[in-house]
Amino acid sequence: MPKLTSKAWLDEHLYELPDWQQEAFRQFANMIDDPAGSFPCIPGRHGFLNNNLRFGFASDPREENAINIVSELLQQYGDISRETGKYASLVIFFETPAECLDTYTMDQYEVLFWSVLSRISAKDDAPWPEGISTDPAHHSWEFCFNGQPYFAFCSTPAHTVRRSRQSPYFTIAFQPRFVFEKINDSTAFGRNMRKLIREKLVEYDGIPAHPSLKWYGQEDNQEWKQYFLRDDESAPSKCPYTYMKKKVKGLGRLFHK
Repeated sequence: MPKLTSKAWLDEHLYELPDWQQEAFRQFANMIDDPAGSFPCIPGRHGFLNNNLRFGFASDPREENAINIVSELLQQYGDISRETGKYASLVIFFETPAECLDTYTMDQYEVLFWSVLSRISAKDDAPWPEGISTDPAHHSWEFCFNGQPYFAFCSTPAHTVRRSRQSPYFTIAFQPRFVFEKINDSTAFGRNMRKLIREKLVEYDGIPAHPSLKWYGQEDNQEWKQYFLRDDESAPSKCPYTYMKKKVKGLGRLFHK
């Protein structure tokens, strides 16, 4: 059974893991805890330094085994996330094969990301949480698993312009919705945090923040558009999630060799 790990555990036991997992975590740690403190996600950096984050490792994201692993990790995480700290997140690194590293484009990683979320959802038997729409076009929609709402975001090897979304391995992070209870437009703390993050984001990426970045719950916001940000300012016209949920069996065949 896959297990959740913490920074504290990894700092002690990293050498026990396969080489690719060691590299994935070290690269992530170097990015989020760089000496200059330039990484733009202030809550994420704070969570990392204070052992709030939890980590998991999954196999090739195209394969069904990876979906089983992520589903199990999310099941475990949903039970303990509130105990891990106010800046909680679950970060999952996927073993990204050379075929993907050498040939996958941004568009292919985007399709892969939505297929992963859709295939995870297909394994979720829990009722959808009350107050959260099942329609991604609605401003209240959020990805949910086992009754827990999450902000999900993806980083890939194909991102070259938006450094904040670049990683040497295909990676998905799940932030529980409770993390944003005080980080929102209704609080001075939230507004100030957003301003600081935006300033750091522009400096870090060297380009303007993506126009899809808005507050959860705003009537003109569609949360899914923030999950996978392209290097340019474009975004899909419709959420791929619903479509892929309906086609998940076909996609499974598509991603398998």
